[in-house]
Amino acid sequence: MLFSSELSIIENQSVTLNSDCNISLSIKREDEIHPFVSGNKYRKLYYNILKAKEEEHTTLLTFGGAYSNHIAAVAYAGKVSGFKTIGIIRGEELALETNLNPTLKFAASCGMEFKYVTRSDFRLKETENFIHDLYEAFGEFYLIPEGGTNALAVKGCEHILTPEDSEFDYICCAVGTGGTISGLINSSEPHQTILGFPALKGDFLQNNISKFVSKTNWELITHYHFGGYAKIDETLVQFINAFKRQNTIPLDPVYTGKVMFGVMDLIKQGYFPENSKILVIHTGGLQGIPGMNNILKKKKMPQIV
Repeated sequence: MLFSSELSIIENQSVTLNSDCNISLSIKREDEIHPFVSGNKYRKLYYNILKAKEEEHTTLLTFGGAYSNHIAAVAYAGKVSGFKTIGIIRGEELALETNLNPTLKFAASCGMEFKYVTRSDFRLKETENFIHDLYEAFGEFYLIPEGGTNALAVKGCEHILTPEDSEFDYICCAVGTGGTISGLINSSEPHQTILGFPALKGDFLQNNISKFVSKTNWELITHYHFGGYAKIDETLVQFINAFKRQNTIPLDPVYTGKVMFGVMDLIKQGYFPENSKILVIHTGGLQGIPGMNNILKKKKMPQIV
């Protein structure tokens, strides 16, 4: 059973550092929880799926972009948990494409029904009128926000850290909607600093996270987004490929590649004190690599291997 009564516990893996800075770096392989519902998506959906069952819902409805890890995870989790799933997808033009990208193709194979909306309409997804129209169109459903972030998702992400992780001074993770870092902050120890690396531009994340946390031992490092959400360049591709060769750990280009690039760069700059112990959370997202490689191929850029 995917969402059993026991939450998964994931081991940490050491990362090779080409430096004599006396700093240790490990990565928590949350991507290995499950091949299709991995990393923070498993954590965010865990209590939401239980709540949907408790309330006897039969349908899950959520939101996402064309390459969304969240869309893929909800589609699979819904399928194996006995739910019908509906994805409200950003980008009305996608409805005209004859070939679905790898992410949407996978979600469709899990039985997810899509409704494509314009980008302007998608920005209204949390408004009362927009939600009312969805109920009119689809009937009753259990609503999961874009990216999966709500109070139950944060509760699930509080299980990422274990008592053994108290040895680390810094916990680092990518930030999309703020749910994962909120869970990490809530379960962190007083001596730990939580560093979030936003994958997109904008300063709204500070407020999003503050809704779910009361501790102040956290900071957002905002200059490693490589131009914005899902933006990538040749430098990042080369880093991801080199990191995999050296550590046999795959990174995704939207989230974990950027946070690991940022952490390595900060180590070089001397940001972390000597003898620091750093833990990076691998939040999954590897399903998005084939879709990104299609984009890179069109741009005649190197592929992620």
